[in-house]
Amino acid sequence: MKNKITRRSFVATGATAIAATAIAQGPTVIRRSPAKPIVISSANGNRFKNGGDMTCVEKAYSLITQGGDVLDALIAGVNIVELDPLDDSVGYGGLPNAEGVVQLDSSCMHGPKKRAGAVAAIEGVRTPSLVAKAVMDLTDHHLLVGKGAQQFARDLGFKIEDDLNTPNSREKWLEWKRRTDPSHYLDPKARADAGYHVALQMIAEGKIDREHLYGTINCDGVSPKGEICGVTTTSGLAWKIPGRVGDSPILGAGLYVDGEVGAAGSTGRGEANLYNLCSFLIVENMRRGMHPKDAAMDALRRVKQNTIEKRLLNSSGNPNFGLNFYAVNAAGEYAGVSMYPSHFAVCTERGAQTLDTEALFQGKPEG
Repeated sequence: MKNKITRRSFVATGATAIAATAIAQGPTVIRRSPAKPIVISSANGNRFKNGGDMTCVEKAYSLITQGGDVLDALIAGVNIVELDPLDDSVGYGGLPNAEGVVQLDSSCMHGPKKRAGAVAAIEGVRTPSLVAKAVMDLTDHHLLVGKGAQQFARDLGFKIEDDLNTPNSREKWLEWKRRTDPSHYLDPKARADAGYHVALQMIAEGKIDREHLYGTINCDGVSPKGEICGVTTTSGLAWKIPGRVGDSPILGAGLYVDGEVGAAGSTGRGEANLYNLCSFLIVENMRRGMHPKDAAMDALRRVKQNTIEKRLLNSSGNPNFGLNFYAVNAAGEYAGVSMYPSHFAVCTERGAQTLDTEALFQGKPEG
């Protein structure tokens, strides 16, 4: 008598076969040996030199191609921007919070070691990226915040300064303060709207760079051995509520690295990125075989889909804020994309370049 195949046994057999096939195939992993070395960053990574002769991406690429650890090289690159008082969106001289205090955030991820570290709302340390790396190297944790992060840095010998403002950042804060209602904590919505409106006025008048309202530098790299790392560091949203933390120090939002697949990071409106965990999404898209540009554009479309509050939309019903993503895969393919036209930086064997992003929408956010 022939064995009778029931519906239940047929489904179970099919599911087992599918699972076995999935295990055999595994995730899509992008490999190329030897790899194509590259460093990609936000545009300020090819702008500021802090009085030296190299920009962030140039410094990082030089160290990587000389055989240095990729994360060490990237952090040495972003240190240039963190220490440069002319960039008021990162580190020393970053635009302060609503009380005039500079609070900094940073995260880093090491692909080969599969380790990460981050700090948030840290005060008094010019190079939070180095403190984030110390969290990665010297603790069992991924994120330290506020006074605890500062004390950790102090214990390790980092110089703690009373004030990271420069004359430039302090003058801009005073101008913002002068234009807003001097009576604190009125109706929360009215006060927030007033503060944002004043910030847009200052942008229109050329007093601050539109992209520096949110600030940040993200920098990711691939070595000739195919090793992938990334770092993000920022002074955060200009004149934020004290203690506000954006996407930069949050793994999967402001930065995500998978040593077998690639890296992605972000600048721009942190809250939009946090809600959608876009850097993680981009890396997972690349894991499935998507090109970095397609992977990152998919993340922008996700942000658009999830942005429904009227206060965040322009007259066309699209997001009324800037958001940029930078992505690179293990093969050395890369992309910079943005909600509205912007720029990003890369450094390869052809040298450092500042390139146009691929934009989801044309124009710019409405004032």
